[in-house]
Amino acid sequence: MTGYIDPDRTQFDEFKGLDRETPIEMVNLVALNDLANYPGDHELARDGLTGAQAYGNYGKQSAPVLAKVGGSILWRGKFETTLIGPSDEIWDLMFIARYPNAHAFLAMISDPDYQKAVVHRQAAVKTSRLIRAGALPVTDEFA
Repeated sequence: MTGYIDPDRTQFDEFKGLDRETPIEMVNLVALNDLANYPGDHELARDGLTGAQAYGNYGKQSAPVLAKVGGSILWRGKFETTLIGPSDEIWDLMFIARYPNAHAFLAMISDPDYQKAVVHRQAAVKTSRLIRAGALPVTDEFA
């Protein structure tokens, strides 16, 4: 599995170019490192935390910022198996976060408290997928 931890410039620019006024959902798929990979000068670098422990630190520190911008966790689930797709993509965490709009998401990731928390995410994550989605009307049909 290729390691995707942060968006690249092109992806981030595409995100910022989309409508910023409508509510958005962010689909999160996360595979964790066995051991957290903190930068050498970080205070937790030598503590031997697992990826799960580091991601727990990220969750505790980023949750208040998510709430502050009006976001929430809409759904959480556990990975069971892949029916269609790469069989080597196995996810430790799966959740959907809802934001009132893209401005709220951008405010969250720019918040100084979030900036302090994100180091835990970066240390914890082996690879991830973060997919922006917009709601459609629910019907009995797939399309």
